[in-house]
Amino acid sequence: MSKKNPQAYPCQIYLITPPMIDDLDAFSALLEQVLAAAQVGCLQLRLKDTPRTRIVDVATALHPITQAHDTALIINDDPSIAAETGADGVHLGQADLRKIDIKSAQQMLKPGAIIGVTCHNSKDLAFKAGSGGAHYIALGSFFESTTKPDATPANLELLTWWHETMEIPSVAIGGITVENAEAVVAAGADFIALSSGVWNYQKGPVQAVKLLSDLCVRFTRPQLV
Repeated sequence: MSKKNPQAYPCQIYLITPPMIDDLDAFSALLEQVLAAAQVGCLQLRLKDTPRTRIVDVATALHPITQAHDTALIINDDPSIAAETGADGVHLGQADLRKIDIKSAQQMLKPGAIIGVTCHNSKDLAFKAGSGGAHYIALGSFFESTTKPDATPANLELLTWWHETMEIPSVAIGGITVENAEAVVAAGADFIALSSGVWNYQKGPVQAVKLLSDLCVRFTRPQLV
């Protein structure tokens, strides 16, 4: 993922799973509907406090669905699960990087796999991730988040600065909803990350991704290649 090609492309949706998936069959059917309704760039499988074997089972079930819709499946925290399931990449938090560096994680994954890094509201962390080989950096939280209520706040100006300065794509995260996403996209985010903002949308997740997709196409970014 880079921004060297000047051809225009719309900001993309970066969808994060609910924190728990109890009924895998029901969620798989819902995900199929969501991905069929609008283009979603990435789906991050984020199941905290879940046994590893369960995460592997969920990833294995969801990967064919994401592949069918040209959506990258990203595993949160654990590159070994991404390697085992053939997922398209891994997302590493700062705590994960104390256990494994980006280069070592890349060596575990299939060729061309994506590695993203959480950088909170820190330019220094973002620079370090980019120079270390990350394919995207995640910045936030831009709004109060139900998923991460204690997340460090970030200003929208950070997205604008990164977009105008750096080639590596940014993922904006933290409390983003259908109602407030426009400000984040307009600030320069290459991807907008949502979890509850889609799954708990009052008119349903299918309608949420349709509205977000319509919003994204109104803003152009250099094409990811």
